[in-house]
Amino acid sequence: MRGSAASRSRRGTVASALSDGERLAMLDELEQSGLGWFWASDAAGRLTYISAAIAERLDVPLDDLLGQPFTTIFAAAEREERSKSLPLMLGAHKAFSGMAVRAVRRPDGPVLRLSGQPIFRDGERFLGFRGTGSDITDEFFREEETARLVRFDSLTGLSNRHRMAHHIETTLTAFKAARRNCAVMMLDLDRFKHVNDTLGHAAGDELLKQVAARLTRAIDRECEIGRLGGDEFQVMLPDIDDRGVLGELAAKIIAMLRQPYSLDEGRCVIGASVGIAIAPHDGVTCDEIVRAADLALYAAKNGGRGQYRFFSGELENETIFRRRLEQHLGDALREEQLFLRFEPIVDAASQAVQALEAHVCWNHAERGVIDNEEFAQIVEGSSLLGDVGTWAISEACRHAAQWPDTVRIAVNVPVPLFLSETFVDDVSKALDSTGLAAGRLELEISEAVFFGDTTVVDRTLAALFKLGVRMTLDEFGSGYSSLAYLRRAPFDAIKIDRKLVSESERHDSRELGLVRAIVALAGALGMDTIANGIESPSLLTMLNECGVRFLQGPIFSEPVDHDAVAHEIAGKTWKITPGSSRTHRAKRRTVFRKIQVFHDDYAYEVTLRNLSRTGAFIQGLADVPKATQFVVDLGGGQLAVATVIRSNGDTQGLEFEQSLIDDGSGGLCTRNRVSPYALASAGAPLAALAPGSYQGMIGGLIGQGGAPKFGYAPGSRLEAS
Repeated sequence: MRGSAASRSRRGTVASALSDGERLAMLDELEQSGLGWFWASDAAGRLTYISAAIAERLDVPLDDLLGQPFTTIFAAAEREERSKSLPLMLGAHKAFSGMAVRAVRRPDGPVLRLSGQPIFRDGERFLGFRGTGSDITDEFFREEETARLVRFDSLTGLSNRHRMAHHIETTLTAFKAARRNCAVMMLDLDRFKHVNDTLGHAAGDELLKQVAARLTRAIDRECEIGRLGGDEFQVMLPDIDDRGVLGELAAKIIAMLRQPYSLDEGRCVIGASVGIAIAPHDGVTCDEIVRAADLALYAAKNGGRGQYRFFSGELENETIFRRRLEQHLGDALREEQLFLRFEPIVDAASQAVQALEAHVCWNHAERGVIDNEEFAQIVEGSSLLGDVGTWAISEACRHAAQWPDTVRIAVNVPVPLFLSETFVDDVSKALDSTGLAAGRLELEISEAVFFGDTTVVDRTLAALFKLGVRMTLDEFGSGYSSLAYLRRAPFDAIKIDRKLVSESERHDSRELGLVRAIVALAGALGMDTIANGIESPSLLTMLNECGVRFLQGPIFSEPVDHDAVAHEIAGKTWKITPGSSRTHRAKRRTVFRKIQVFHDDYAYEVTLRNLSRTGAFIQGLADVPKATQFVVDLGGGQLAVATVIRSNGDTQGLEFEQSLIDDGSGGLCTRNRVSPYALASAGAPLAALAPGSYQGMIGGLIGQGGAPKFGYAPGSRLEAS
């Protein structure tokens, strides 16, 4: 007790050494220094005192603060839930500290850290609060920026990988309980590395910023967009499973991202590929749905880039098989497994074949013949792309040397091959070794080569011109065409982009006008025009009216082998009448796989032989009358209601109630799918519904109660034993 009394005595002595005026002066100095401020409120929560320095710092008159409710003067500056407890703490008469606030009248002004202590008389009667404050504006913004960098990409401002993963995980967990849908898109930029390599990393960074801005504008619905690193982006779209809507959105994104970009270092053009997966159809966890979207993206890139692809249960096997094919490509070159097919290019006026375009095919030891379209998807992006291109030029020259002098050979030149140091020498060697006249070799050069090193491009073009070969600017009108290309290079012809040609038939206003403009431009520059991919007589008529000089496509002929070419040109002149019997019509989507169809609650196993947007042919059932309705299970939860419109023996022609839609890579799919949640309600465990795992589960659940109405056709592979 003595020690305690002595301490109190010493403190009293020190305090008495300072007068009241001196103590107030010390407080004033402390307030003016900015190290600390003071405030007080009454029992009703009205501000009774606040340091003049605070009012000055807030740029609010002191008289406008005094007498006002404390909670109407200050509001929480932090975003966390705990920062919203200030009114509760004041109302509960609880002490608080470290509360970050801003003046309500200055929401963008300084940030203050306040502490407060309730004051009671006789331990019971509440008198108000007394507290202190300090300016933490700089510290607050530093902490806020640090927190932002943890969650957002510093370059683009989009969510980063960590935040996207957390957001998708929490969303899918909540949506699983609520049985809601959620789509995830994976995006990868095409040719971005080329921009980095040629224009520099500063240009690459600026390009990524512009991509992020375009991506944000392209998506006009609720979403979360993130950059995962490099040139990879991710989009989460809640409450959507309509693949028609998602496909249109993906196509819009691809179209916007492939438009030209203006950078300080120069102009550039890139592309984008998109993979799409939808929960719960393609997975119910974050890992499952992201992996599914990744597989779809890989398939889209392998399909030729610049396209989108939906996930399906067969993609993983397809991906593994395609990787094996890429690994065997070197063997194909060494063992002479590659061969050429030739597609006629016809003079529009005379219908005579003026040139043949070489397409590379692969006679695979196990797979059999891999046609030019599939081979192009396999070789795209391969390190052997240039080697295959060199081989194709040499082989094409060897064949063309045996043809009449009036027939040229056209070969597509991959961008890596064109930019290689040995390209011109390789072309010269191919001409010299075969004896082919340089003017009979036509090199189709993509606009993409112009985004390489300007010096290399101009030097190569000049050398090819000096060599005497013909040059065609390929894919003109693909969305980023420039007249500068035509001024820089002595092109002999312009090949109009295939998509622009096909769209001319569907929308004959703007697209057809563009075709006419390209023809007029080519005429003014003394160049020929070529349109390819022509399938219908109506499109052929339109192109003829536009004045396109050279035409090619299935309406004339599919690519044919060397023997067929030799037979046709034996008479020196080869003319093709559009749609004639000796040529092939446009390709149909022919398939051959087992599926299930349902009628009266009974499941039948049949063979799907043909598929289009509006219908299909099935085989295997007998005695099926017209107007019979089936539910067709196309796999992966895809159910289509169809009516029999033709029936001949064991084959039925079906018409779908709702047309199928494009899957982004030349295939077809249903707009919607049966939800795994519905299947779970019908008896299938939701845990078993991993990506692609419920392929045949629908038939097992639906086809239980009925009795068969139709029998299997005699001799059918599917005939019941």
